[in-house]
Amino acid sequence: MHRTVVINAVGLTASLISDRTPRLRDLVSRGKLATIDPVIPAVTCSVQATYLTGSWPGEHGIVGNGWYFRDECEIKFWRQSDKLVQRPRIWETARQLDPNFTCANICWWYAMYSSCDYVVTPRPMYPIDGRKIPDVWTEPSDLREQLQERLGQFPLFKFWGPATSIESTKWIADAARLVDQQFGPTLSLIYLPHLDYSHQRYGPNDLRSLKDVEELDREIGRLLDHFAARDAHVVVLSEYGISPVSRPIHINRILRKLKLIEVREELGRELLDPGISQAFAVADHQVAHVYINDPAVLPLVERELKNTPGIAHVYAGDARRIIDLDHSRSGELIAVAEPDAWFTYYYWLDESRRPDFADTVDIHRKPGYDPVELFLNPEIKFQKAKIAWTLAKRKLGFHPPMNVISTDATLVKGSHGIAPASPDRGALFITSHPNALDSARLSPLAVRDVILNHLKS
Repeated sequence: MHRTVVINAVGLTASLISDRTPRLRDLVSRGKLATIDPVIPAVTCSVQATYLTGSWPGEHGIVGNGWYFRDECEIKFWRQSDKLVQRPRIWETARQLDPNFTCANICWWYAMYSSCDYVVTPRPMYPIDGRKIPDVWTEPSDLREQLQERLGQFPLFKFWGPATSIESTKWIADAARLVDQQFGPTLSLIYLPHLDYSHQRYGPNDLRSLKDVEELDREIGRLLDHFAARDAHVVVLSEYGISPVSRPIHINRILRKLKLIEVREELGRELLDPGISQAFAVADHQVAHVYINDPAVLPLVERELKNTPGIAHVYAGDARRIIDLDHSRSGELIAVAEPDAWFTYYYWLDESRRPDFADTVDIHRKPGYDPVELFLNPEIKFQKAKIAWTLAKRKLGFHPPMNVISTDATLVKGSHGIAPASPDRGALFITSHPNALDSARLSPLAVRDVILNHLKS
């Protein structure tokens, strides 16, 4: 098999390739570019699983970045076990074609405990004193220590949150090169998250977002140089484009006002209690799974959501097949936002009773995706001083929360999850090996087979 590398540049679209991206523009001129039709929801976990299995979310089961685990009555986001993916992935298919095939997964999702040969994925430590310590999980296990000795500690707080920067993308790219040098995998899968940050903060057309495009192009260029010297086919693809938004939809507050959501009070704060709620929504960018525990209220919820400004479609029951999301993990209803709108997870009606994690970066406790975690709360005076003081108290053995995040959803200016306004603003596929790509437009189900074509040619 021919060595191949697939660089997943999140948020990259054909419309962003210009004089600002000389390395990508050169790759397109020498190779070939195709647009990729959208996956619904167009979010990281669902799209990656679709690309790597060649099947829809309704088949592989990754219906979002998170969902309601009915058997546990809990909403969980950003799980990491490969066992959650219910279809074989590309490295299993390729190994059947060539038993000498090997694969490196550098930060693509659901990497832990997989049959992939080499794995690097973020996995923080959570010691008993309340700290969150940046770290990675690797296969083989000693690769973890080798990488962090060479590259430094994984920059977790530059990977997500208000301090995000190119540093996390650089670390991942450097790790990919070191893994390639040490093991020489046949297929390398590399995830570069950089465009997710400013594009959600400010929107894709802001000058700060365009600066991120330039930074990403430079990092991709370094990878192109490395793998060109290894005589590898190179693919650069993306999962979705990020669109301007201006309307947050508080879908759970709608259900709360209908008295369908139950909360549990803890220390004067309200926690969503999905197990005893009649209905609730798991918000994930521009798509929300709405779970109905009491079938009697389904008509009411469907009617109310269809009449909600900002919601374009509501799919119920068998109609979920229209968007290939007919799966037991999906909500009984699936709400899809209009292009300029997105869904928050907020369920409280009184800000003084919001949960204590609401104004922190906490991707696991929040019962939905929260892009407001990209912002420091603008109402906090002397933000850097507050952060420094909180860190100092933690070093002294105290456990104060890093409560510096806003709950003002209007701060968010970019989102994704639905079909783009035009193909050049959606996902793309660029290859250095044009003979392996025979179309200017790809189904997301075809991505796996086109990558296999690169390996076989």
